[in-house]
Amino acid sequence: MIVLKAPQDKLLAALQSVSGIVERRHTLPILANVMIRRHAGQCEFTTSDLEIQVRTSAAMDGDKGDFSTTVGARKLIDILRTLPPDQTVSLSAAQNKLTLQGGKSRFTLQTLPADDFPLVQEAADFGPTFSVPQKTLKGLIDQVHFAMAVHDIRYYLNGILFVAEGHTLTLVATDGHRLALAQATLDVEMPKQEVILPRKTVLELQRLLKDGAKDTKPAKDGSEAEAAPIAMCFAANQARFTFSGMEFVTKLVEGKFPDFNRVIPKNHKQHITLGRGTLLTSLQRAAILTSEKFKGVRMNFEPGALRIASNNAEQEEAKEELEIDYSGPSIEIGFNVTYLMDVLSNMDQELVTLSLQDANSSALFTVPEQDGFKYVVMPMRI
Repeated sequence: MIVLKAPQDKLLAALQSVSGIVERRHTLPILANVMIRRHAGQCEFTTSDLEIQVRTSAAMDGDKGDFSTTVGARKLIDILRTLPPDQTVSLSAAQNKLTLQGGKSRFTLQTLPADDFPLVQEAADFGPTFSVPQKTLKGLIDQVHFAMAVHDIRYYLNGILFVAEGHTLTLVATDGHRLALAQATLDVEMPKQEVILPRKTVLELQRLLKDGAKDTKPAKDGSEAEAAPIAMCFAANQARFTFSGMEFVTKLVEGKFPDFNRVIPKNHKQHITLGRGTLLTSLQRAAILTSEKFKGVRMNFEPGALRIASNNAEQEEAKEELEIDYSGPSIEIGFNVTYLMDVLSNMDQELVTLSLQDANSSALFTVPEQDGFKYVVMPMRI
């Protein structure tokens, strides 16, 4: 049976959109496979890692009748990548094998039964669905993802907090040393819903979401079409996202996220607005001579000047000086330079405002005339 026949680039795009969660080595070999299901002229591609499930479908030629099987996702993608983009390829099934043919190339792959593929059992009690533009959600994730913890024993920090309340969607991430918060306005009013998305889910969404233009077809006036909005809904232990012909279902992280409002400074008196790019490049240069273990830099704020200094165990030293519009008291404060570079390199605004109190209080980064972003970083002793 010819399961499907399609241009190489169309099939490859469909497989790549679902393959991000597939791990090459897994305790269940079938989880390295993609499930291919043909039904009513549509081909459906599904992957799972038992906690996340991604599915997409596309209209492709092939024999009539329903059919499903599973085949190694990475092998199939690796083969397709080496074939010409404009070539028509076909997948044929026979006797527990799947044959991929393109031009004079032919590959026979082992399959496993689709009935054995462990689909994620979807929750029955999802809350109300709401939508935001893909560009908006991707922008929020871009602004906070770097502050997520990695393999922290406080498992609820290994992800991002999503809070939908009223007309506001808030994303928060923290690893205990810094905290990033980004907000966007919703078109509909929502009852409060609060969930923690796992780190792997966040990074996969970030990969899949479009920046705004070029979804599938150009608009009628010839301009690039806006990517379809992403619809999302939450249950007690699951979240579901639907966008661009894809369905993304994930388990949630259980636990209580810290009260982020208590962490954000409210009464810092000293505010310095800086050029983001200039500050970032100065910190990148200073970072070269930081200690590999501590990554510390000293920042000395004085009227009219910011001095940045770093050194290491080899007694090497870096010094940078920037002119700033500041007339407050002198403040010398130390930071992990990586935490500062992370936030600055994940922003695209030209200016950033740094609010300080003293050498022992956390610092607050904000963006002028944009209330929806806050970044808090704890100082360090150097």
